[in-house]
Amino acid sequence: MSRIGKLPIEIPAGVTVKYEGNVVTVKGQLGELSQKVDPEIGVEIEDNQLTVQRPSESKKHKSMHGLYRSLINNMVEGVSKGYEIKLELEGVGYRAENQGQLLDLVLGYSHHIYLQLPPEIKVDAHTDKRSNPTVTLKSHDKQLLGQVAAKIRSFRAPEPYKGKGVKFEGEQIRRKAGKSAAAK
Repeated sequence: MSRIGKLPIEIPAGVTVKYEGNVVTVKGQLGELSQKVDPEIGVEIEDNQLTVQRPSESKKHKSMHGLYRSLINNMVEGVSKGYEIKLELEGVGYRAENQGQLLDLVLGYSHHIYLQLPPEIKVDAHTDKRSNPTVTLKSHDKQLLGQVAAKIRSFRAPEPYKGKGVKFEGEQIRRKAGKSAAAK
């Protein structure tokens, strides 16, 4: 049996979960999320626990079992605690500013990059003296948050020679040696 799929999901206080039709809706203090579930996968809610069942041991059902359990768990955790991703801009002259939901990035190109963020995401861009600019993204939707963070990182992915670019906080960049001096 799937190790992840068979684990029950604890529903914390203040979070309500509904399963109607093939849609799981999770509502909490930070927001509301819904996820369509395959009709072959069963969802049971009882005593502040949610369990996901599969009808057979086929490979398709096993993979969907773990997938939907993880998606529902991410929704429950998101509406109760929320998620946060920090991006670090490493490079000379790299800057980030935000005006509401509009993120203004200066990443070494001849132009500014403007990104309009969805209303579900809260953004904070700040620069401290003698440190790299940081962009902090917060949301209750883990999928959307990861997608937006990956989009921002794609504007200038870290390069392996000097390590310049947009990287996740704590990310280790594999560095390469540059050209060596010509031998005599």
